[in-house]
Amino acid sequence: MGSVHAKALEPIPMDGPEHHSADDPGVETKQEVLDNKQVLVQNVSIQGLERTKDDYIMHEISDVFNATSLVEVMQKSHEAREKMLRLGIFRHVEVLIDTAKGPGAQPDGLDINFEVVEMRRLTGSYNTMVGNNEGSMVLGLRLPNLFGRAEKLTFQFSYGTKETSYGLSFFKPQTGCFERNLSASVYKITGQFPWSSLRQTDRGVSLDLNFPLWKTRHCVRWEGAWRELGCLARTASFAVRQESGHSLKSSVSHTMVFDTRNASILPTQGLLLKVNQELAGYTGGDVKFLKEDFELQLNKKLLWDSVLSASLWGGMLMPIGDRPSSIADRYFLGGATTVRGFSMYSIGPQSEGDYLGGEAYWAAGLHLYTPLPFRPGHGGFGDLFHAHFFLNAGNLCNLNYGE
Repeated sequence: MGSVHAKALEPIPMDGPEHHSADDPGVETKQEVLDNKQVLVQNVSIQGLERTKDDYIMHEISDVFNATSLVEVMQKSHEAREKMLRLGIFRHVEVLIDTAKGPGAQPDGLDINFEVVEMRRLTGSYNTMVGNNEGSMVLGLRLPNLFGRAEKLTFQFSYGTKETSYGLSFFKPQTGCFERNLSASVYKITGQFPWSSLRQTDRGVSLDLNFPLWKTRHCVRWEGAWRELGCLARTASFAVRQESGHSLKSSVSHTMVFDTRNASILPTQGLLLKVNQELAGYTGGDVKFLKEDFELQLNKKLLWDSVLSASLWGGMLMPIGDRPSSIADRYFLGGATTVRGFSMYSIGPQSEGDYLGGEAYWAAGLHLYTPLPFRPGHGGFGDLFHAHFFLNAGNLCNLNYGE
């Protein structure tokens, strides 16, 4: 995606009379002087900007001016490049560090030049997916950097044999803090859930405010949805037929995430804590409930590149008022992603073979990932495969809040 270059730096001689061993104090002094050499960043320029506003990018690279040593200039230039790539509006970003030139140039002055290539005004994608006895076609369109400050407008349409959905979303980050952003979405999602003999269609809008706080990430969301439930088959149980009909949900939710893992997929170390609260019914709609759930994950690297991972999930749904909870809001448990050894979402209350979900659940898992025996393909493609040993348990039930 890019690189960092430095010009006009004195290389350390590696041969000839000036070459010494690593134990020679002269070599250590040479390295110390290079690392601590005081410099002054005099000019920073950005080449290749077309739609992007200069003031927005300057907020992302402003820390470069605070560098006072050569090594610090290299580090902060690299950090600035990573920030620019994270915005999702550049295809390439390269950094060129050179000695200062022109009128007013000082002996210890440096010029830093960022060379960027912006993304196209309109990008699209098309793909097909087949799995779980279902096929789907997905079409996506995206307008990055819509108004020149990393705004993004995204449209996605998915048509499948069992599910059809589309959504339009707008994303707006805050200048100087990309992690603090606002997004709005309009969507329609239709899904089939054969384990419950249920078909559900959601049409709604949502507003999200994301922001960092200390070492955590937070999301405050308002969502308004018109939900339509129907039977998937004539053999649907009476309990599922009772759930059929329309409902309006207006809810406010808050999610807090504390994540120190070194990767989101197959991490080797770190902690993940995710806590979510949702309150529905006080901003409109005919559905009222309070929902609390959490996820905890611990990862530890062991000997021989083995990783031990422990996970714990839990949640509770508390209806407000005399109306019972809806099957669309309850928890479902079971399957390869939660509790192995059960069919998909086949734990908990059921009626005539249809699983109805539950108002409270817990699940725990202990996983050991090890390299394959004899390490075939070590250092290459073989590292993508692991032996997996696991132990998991869980339960899903309804609670009687009147007792």
